[in-house]
Amino acid sequence: MTDRPPPAAGGNLLTDTPELYELRFPDPGFTAARWAESVLREHRCGPELLDLGCGTGRDAAWLHRAAGRAVTGLDSSAAMIEHARTHHAGPAYHVGDMRDFRLPGRFDAALCLDSALLHCHTNDDLDAVFGRLRRHLRPGGLLVAEMRNGAFFLGRTELLDAPRTDTVTRGGTTLTSHTTLRIDHAAQLLRRTRVWTSDDGAPAVTQHSAWRLLFPQELRFLLAANGFTVLALYDRPGPRTEPPWAEGDRPADTAEGDRIHLVARLAGSASKGASRQRS
Repeated sequence: MTDRPPPAAGGNLLTDTPELYELRFPDPGFTAARWAESVLREHRCGPELLDLGCGTGRDAAWLHRAAGRAVTGLDSSAAMIEHARTHHAGPAYHVGDMRDFRLPGRFDAALCLDSALLHCHTNDDLDAVFGRLRRHLRPGGLLVAEMRNGAFFLGRTELLDAPRTDTVTRGGTTLTSHTTLRIDHAAQLLRRTRVWTSDDGAPAVTQHSAWRLLFPQELRFLLAANGFTVLALYDRPGPRTEPPWAEGDRPADTAEGDRIHLVARLAGSASKGASRQRS
């Protein structure tokens, strides 16, 4: 499987510039990590955690430091992993492809935030990821994921109708991104074109990327086929919803919003991990 590029590898200004990523997507209250920890606690999950697509390591480090978890982070971007090791130390970080990684030992849970799973565009890619998780999770281990929701685009076009413009300032230079989304129906992908301009006269940079659009029932089917039972699947609240998740919030029973949140358990007893967490 080494002949194919890892998901989201290279060629992306935000992925290749972790400092810019954290400026563009600030999370001063660590909402994403606190949401994840609330889910792990609710399901009495053991302490050993794998963060798939860990990015800059911001969430992994909070879960390691504040929640006391033994966290291992994996990301396909070498720049992100280097940033994580330097600025968010504590977890063990590895560069790797979520479709064919091999790590020692097993984990009580795997975390997959910010649509990282959706960089796997084909059914074979998704089966490969779930196969890796079966190998690396203990029986009864959890998968906790947060991603875009394919069902949102059934009859909804507000994210497709016009480009989105955002600005971020780094080192005295203001960068502006113009982002356009379109649906590739045949491939079931949400394709993104992003054009970056800057006020220092540098040439514009155009980048292309895509996410797989997964629907709630499709997720249930893929997970069941790979030995997982879905415990929760809902659109809000979460770290990127409006309003965002806050401590004590309970999940809705709907799945029509822009984001979807997943909790699934691998077949087997969960008692071992739970007892270790309580001890």
